[in-house]
Amino acid sequence: MKITKDQIDSLNAGRMKRHSVQYSYCKEQCEAAGIDMDWVTNQVAAFEVAIPSWALGAGGTRFGRFQYGGEPGNLYQKIEDIGVLHALSGSAGEVSLHIPWDIPEDTDRILRHADQCGIGFNAMNSNTFQDQPGQSLSYKYGSLCHVDAGVRRLAVQHNKEVIDYGVQLGSKSLTVWLADGSNFPGQLNFRRALQNTLQSLREIYDHLPADWSMFIEYKPYEPNFYSMVIPDWGTSHFLANRLGEQAFSLVDLGHHLPNTNIEQIVATLMMTGKLGGFHFNDSKYGDDDLTVGSIKPYQLFLIFNELVYGFNHNESNNPVPAWMIDASHNVKDPLEDLLQSLHAIETAYAKALLVDQVALEDAQSKNDVVAAERVLHEAFQQDVRPILAEARKRRGAAMAPVEAFRTLDVRNQLIRERGSQQTATGL
Repeated sequence: MKITKDQIDSLNAGRMKRHSVQYSYCKEQCEAAGIDMDWVTNQVAAFEVAIPSWALGAGGTRFGRFQYGGEPGNLYQKIEDIGVLHALSGSAGEVSLHIPWDIPEDTDRILRHADQCGIGFNAMNSNTFQDQPGQSLSYKYGSLCHVDAGVRRLAVQHNKEVIDYGVQLGSKSLTVWLADGSNFPGQLNFRRALQNTLQSLREIYDHLPADWSMFIEYKPYEPNFYSMVIPDWGTSHFLANRLGEQAFSLVDLGHHLPNTNIEQIVATLMMTGKLGGFHFNDSKYGDDDLTVGSIKPYQLFLIFNELVYGFNHNESNNPVPAWMIDASHNVKDPLEDLLQSLHAIETAYAKALLVDQVALEDAQSKNDVVAAERVLHEAFQQDVRPILAEARKRRGAAMAPVEAFRTLDVRNQLIRERGSQQTATGL
């Protein structure tokens, strides 16, 4: 299905009177605090986040998966769903593909279809954490780290093929996440595993086009629970430094041990010019892949505060990170879940833009802990919904995306088009 401009305009028309009052009041508050709210609104309006191809169907757990009607059964339908998200939000204009779950078998046709839906291609994602049908060797005991050179060659070749697909689609980056690790002491030689991984990554890195980037993702546990070959940002940073200027670390918010200070990691990576990408989600216990901002909205705000500071003090020339949602839940409509995540990301970004950085630095220079904390609280407690609504209006999107999704009865339309039994490819 496709959402038209007339449908969006009609939905927005009913909200304009109330929105004008709310936006004017918010603008007065900001101007009284010396904040240019039009500038903040334009920054939010320019912010876009990629949608992963695997998040458009119902998620699941190792215990089971509960189907959701109207799921996209192929890559074309996934791109159509992202087109719906982009029409409603104005901030979801790219897809991040996972290979081989979503191989673009006819790249010219896929490109035409994506263009018709207004969608481009963000980072490509490789998969060496599961064996594919007919695979000659197994990743059961690792991929890029494997003791068998043949397995390593297979994993390296897969990553090279993913890059080649991305070149055809106009992508500019490869994300590498490894499930490699061990479940028992003695199972793995830590040093040899890391050395093998570095060598394998070098072979992949050498295949990158000159204008591409490699993002190295880390995770402290799962699927292996005694050790992971790339368990933390330090190991990812080490590998990126060894590889070269086109290699960066990727931060997934769920890939940290409980209570990890993620905002400090973000600050350090930006200071060293090695923050390449971001996977947004939320969690209570681990890599829960919950809706962004559903559990720890204040932490998300603090992370964006460090990002905004990094953008404004970019002595290391850190590139603008590749933004992507990596959420997959099993009890929500996946499209509503993604719209909620986009809203949470924009909320945290808008509030971070409202932080009085001068006052914050002044309080920090005086060791005035209470004043510094109050500066952050003032921005966090600000109601930025009028800013977000105005940003969406300026993008030609729905001012209230979730409400628009329900008013337009999108899910039932998708069920009528695709049926109630179709299962999304990938997860």
